[in-house]
Amino acid sequence: MKDQYDVVVLGGGLAGLTLSLQLKNAKPGISILVLERRETAAATAAHKVGESTVELGTHYLREVLQLTEYLEAHELPKHGLRFFFKNNTKEDIASRVELGPRLRLPVPSHQVDRGTLENYLMTHTQEKGNDLELGAKVSAVDILPEDNHVVTYIKDGKEIKVKCRWVADASGRASVMKRKLQFQKPMEHHSNAVWWRLKGVIDIDTWTDNKNWQGYLEPGLRYLSTVHFMDKGYWLWVIPLGSKNTSIGIVADPAVHPFDTFNTYEKAVEWMKVNEPLPYKMLVPLGQGDGLLDFKILKHYAHHTGKLYSNDRWGVTGESGAFLDPLYSPGTDFIAMNNSWLSDLILRDLDGEDIETRVTVYEQSHLALVDAWIPVYQNKYLLMGNTQIMVIKIFWDWATYWAVPAHLFANKAFVNMRILKDLFAAKDSLGRKFGQLNKIMQDLFLEWRPFENEIFSNRYIDPFDLQFLRTFQEGIEVQREPADLTEQIKTNMNKLEQLAVAIFRLVSAQVNGTSTDIKVNPYTINLGKNDEAMMLDTESENAIEPNESITKDVEVMWFYPKVSMQPA
Repeated sequence: MKDQYDVVVLGGGLAGLTLSLQLKNAKPGISILVLERRETAAATAAHKVGESTVELGTHYLREVLQLTEYLEAHELPKHGLRFFFKNNTKEDIASRVELGPRLRLPVPSHQVDRGTLENYLMTHTQEKGNDLELGAKVSAVDILPEDNHVVTYIKDGKEIKVKCRWVADASGRASVMKRKLQFQKPMEHHSNAVWWRLKGVIDIDTWTDNKNWQGYLEPGLRYLSTVHFMDKGYWLWVIPLGSKNTSIGIVADPAVHPFDTFNTYEKAVEWMKVNEPLPYKMLVPLGQGDGLLDFKILKHYAHHTGKLYSNDRWGVTGESGAFLDPLYSPGTDFIAMNNSWLSDLILRDLDGEDIETRVTVYEQSHLALVDAWIPVYQNKYLLMGNTQIMVIKIFWDWATYWAVPAHLFANKAFVNMRILKDLFAAKDSLGRKFGQLNKIMQDLFLEWRPFENEIFSNRYIDPFDLQFLRTFQEGIEVQREPADLTEQIKTNMNKLEQLAVAIFRLVSAQVNGTSTDIKVNPYTINLGKNDEAMMLDTESENAIEPNESITKDVEVMWFYPKVSMQPA
């Protein structure tokens, strides 16, 4: 073991290990030490939560880290996110409104057993030439801007010091650098989570004898989905693992479901009996004896950060920085973006480049994306019992994700200064308008809630029934030149603006009795129910109407009779 490195990574979990591989792939001669507090290999099935990946994070694992062969051999392919909404007969899964893809998606994703994956990554990073120390507890980090930094850790009772040019904090919720330099930042999102793993395979297709329902999809595709059961204030997940085990979790808003009602396995079982009787009936027998592999809790899991990268040659990644929410499985996405910004800074600095401007731009871009994502979750658990709102919200959330950040990441745009300048520099830039439009729509969903309480049953809705969603998903990995990419984002933003107006016209017609063919400036959308609401712009040149294709797509996800959508 050496006493000096280019980079010392604090933490050998998913964020730290993938960062070490990304750096090594880009610069084979780089010297890296990964320090991991855990003393042994990770446990199969019962290691960490975060088993579901989606498009951006999967692109990172497969294309950037070149892990396609491993993922296809050892982890499960994923058949998208699947949702079952509130109804009056929760004991019958076939009667619940179901949202999810029927056919295999063009952009792949995976369900990963975190223990299996992280054990592989530990071996793989060492095979690449990186050093890894297990049982290493970091006790001090001395940042010396004019010299090499000094990291002190304890292993086998001995104090060891190593020097390095860069410190990368991937210590998770230990947040070594955040605690040292005090750049914590509160996040007003207070949901809680518990999860456990059960021995064996759980296939929700077997939860009913309804042959018509089973025939909606090819055999085995529902099993490969990340499944969500939803009602007001909560969602329950069922995720299959490649180890032939199953991950189960409850995530809930304490304003509706206090944490102490489900924060032990026994309480979680009783909670399911009340709120999700069919999962209770199907899952509880599997947890008897040695079938229950673990049970873990996390209270108030969301947290923000005031810093991410520094000219003094340190940075944070993964949960050491910010964490929002597990809904939509964004954890690996944020690791992918975070690692890509941090590795670019490290590599450029090691090549002698002045990184001061990039540090500022990358941090501002990263924080702007986090801030744009917060409204997706904040107060939205209150909507989970409103099927019509949640169907439209989920499709809106997927559209924004596939149209902008996923497409930008797959084109390496987040480390392209020209593109970042085009997207975020000006007040009316596309990146800033993206955040504004998303916030406006998320506020609309909350404003709509008091007026939408219909319970629906016996419906199946596929995201690929909507042309705009299919187009966005299929376009994620299309490679474009920088100028063409900016134009594509502009095109995608135009579609999102039209989508926002098409949604608003139906909602406003239901709530306010307005015409379903009015033009609206999408950046003024609101239902006028709040005293501080801005004036709805229906007259200026910025007021638009959606094209026929998007209008028809929105009608697909509108569950009320078409007569209610006629002009007033």
